[in-house]
Amino acid sequence: MHKTLPSELLEKLVCPLTKTPLIYNPERHELVSLAARMAYPIKAGIAIMLREQARKLEDHEFKE
Repeated sequence: MHKTLPSELLEKLVCPLTKTPLIYNPERHELVSLAARMAYPIKAGIAIMLREQARKLEDHEFKE
């Protein structure tokens, strides 16, 4: 079971590529950058903010 991400933490995190805010996706337990169209995984409670570890958002996932 995944816990929610504290809002204070989410407010401080930005996409490392675009420097724009991130959105937490609780279903996939990842941080989403709409600007970069990337999703960064959270593993063992740690956000992996590396481009190499991120996945590209599919067209059907991308909503602005």
